[in-house]
Amino acid sequence: MVAYTRDEIISATDLARNVSGTLSSITKNRKEKIAISKNNKLEAVIINIEEYERLKEAYEQIEHMEIAKIVEERRKTPKEAYIDGEEVLKNLGLSLDL
Repeated sequence: MVAYTRDEIISATDLARNVSGTLSSITKNRKEKIAISKNNKLEAVIINIEEYERLKEAYEQIEHMEIAKIVEERRKTPKEAYIDGEEVLKNLGLSLDL
């Protein structure tokens, strides 16, 4: 769980009153993140665009690595272990015929 300091939390009302100043504190790197609260509950976080892009790229890298791992595991499966798609449809009482 991420921890926030008191000056990193802003209410939605205060954000609406001072969007420009809040964004400025992020874009000028005075604050790493700002959590937005509504009814005393944290609802969202604002981070600068560079950090967002870095996180997005890292997430995509992890996702690609997970897909590659799944593909590699499936390559190890002997062909005899696979079930023909038509057989699966037949067993389910389905057909591709219209």
